[in-house]
Amino acid sequence: MSKITAMLWPQVILFGDSITQFSFQAHGWGAKIAHKLARKCDVVNRGLSGYNSRWAKIVLPRLISSQRSSDIVAVTVFFGANDSAMNGSFIHRTCNDCHVPLEEYAENLKEITRHLASAGVSADRVIFITPPPVYEPIWEKECILKGCALNRHNSTAGQYTQACVQAAAQCGADILDLWTLMQKDGQDYSVYLSDGLHLSERGNQFVAEHLWRLLESRVANLPFILPYWGDIDVKNPESSLLCDQ
Repeated sequence: MSKITAMLWPQVILFGDSITQFSFQAHGWGAKIAHKLARKCDVVNRGLSGYNSRWAKIVLPRLISSQRSSDIVAVTVFFGANDSAMNGSFIHRTCNDCHVPLEEYAENLKEITRHLASAGVSADRVIFITPPPVYEPIWEKECILKGCALNRHNSTAGQYTQACVQAAAQCGADILDLWTLMQKDGQDYSVYLSDGLHLSERGNQFVAEHLWRLLESRVANLPFILPYWGDIDVKNPESSLLCDQ
């Protein structure tokens, strides 16, 4: 019997903070993307709750190397919600915080792109996602329950959004500007947020729809992996299932 070679499926990697980590929950935006790409591509969740861009650039080489870069169709880079927290306001740690100054945040995003390029993932396969808006009245209640004052402002998230948009343009990466899209035409953006910061079910749907518009052209030519069940030769299934197609 000839040696069977393991199949390497293409990958879309979701790299970000808690908004990415939670994206595989029920009705999550990552789960919706994975569903669309079933049998065509693995959608890999590399969301790290509480992380900022400073920590992200440190761990990225441990997550993505050049060994499989040719199989990576796209990488989403979704940081900023923690970076834009007020200095000294990190809820879960009294001795430290997750705030990253605006200029450093922009440089960290560029460094993330540079590492991806060095690993063989070109900028045209990278999609930056800006932080969503912050609905302060609801998020303040969450902060008070956790023993601190309001630690994020929507206007500050907007500044980090602009830095993200500019970094994407300078790097040649694509951009999904959630902060602007969710507030377009003065709409009530609170419906997109479950607690004023993280995404609601409607917010997850919003992200999935807009991200898919950017991903669709990148995955359009991916074939359906392994034969459709109706096409398998039932008398000689190996001829169908072990072929190189």
